[in-house]
This record gives sequence, C-alpha cells and structure tokens, in this order.
Amino acid sequence: MSNISHTGRDVSGHTGRDISGHPDADEMRARHDRVISGRRTTAMADAPVFLVGLYCAVSPWVLHFTANQSDLVTHNLVIGIAIAVLALCFTAMPERMTGMSLAIVALGAWLIVSTWVVGQSPDTGVILNNVIVGGLAVVLGAACAGLSMKNKKT
Repeated sequence: MSNISHTGRDVSGHTGRDISGHPDADEMRARHDRVISGRRTTAMADAPVFLVGLYCAVSPWVLHFTANQSDLVTHNLVIGIAIAVLALCFTAMPERMTGMSLAIVALGAWLIVSTWVVGQSPDTGVILNNVIVGGLAVVLGAACAGLSMKNKKT
C-alpha cells in the first residue's frame, strides 16, 4: 500500500488550505449557511424546553408527592420525558419540527389540566408545580413554533 496521507492533496486533487478553489466550495457554503441559520435562532428556545421537560419528569421526587399521588407521578414522568425528547428533536432538526413544536404547547396545556384529572385531590404544591411547569411549556413551545415558522419562511 502506498502512503498518501502526507501528499497535501484531498480526494478531489485540491491542494493547500484555502478551499475557495475546491470544486464543491459553493455547495458546502450554502449547506453550512442553511444549517447555521436554522439553529441560530432556535437555540435560545431549545435548552429551556429541554430543562422544563427534565424538571417535569423529576418533579414528583423533588416535591415529594410520590406517596400520595402515584398516578400523577407516572403521568409527570411520561409527560416530562415527552417534552424533553421533543426538545431534543427540535434541536436536531428544527426545519422538520414546525408542527411538532405545537405538540409541546398541547403537552403543557394538558399538564395544567391533568393535575385535577389524573391527581386525587392534589395539594397546593402539586397544583402550583404543574401549573407553572405547564405554563412554561406552553410559552416556550409557542416560541419554538414561532421561531421554526419564521425560519421556514426565510
């Protein structure tokens, strides 16, 4: 086998560090601009949505309502994981998640209502927790939806 690793050439025959003469330079720049422009505006909303989902998932153990609200524990865990996974998907491919970002809004609204639907006479701490976390999910999900629609138009 011949050693071609130190020839200074890439597979296209291009030499040197400047890529302006590379045959695919224009295509690489366009793809880079497309990827960067889609993530630059949505990055500020992705992390908070992910954190809201994680907190929702662990909130039964943080607020210690695992003993008296067992149905709500499972519910918050599943809804929190769903919100966090949607946030990760939104980070990975924001251009494809326009409709799914509205699912975060729906999950947040359900989290607010489900406190009384799923829970058995919840106390004030559980109600405040789910209303605040659900409200944050609604607001941040709407922000994600707005940003992704804005990115889709440009």
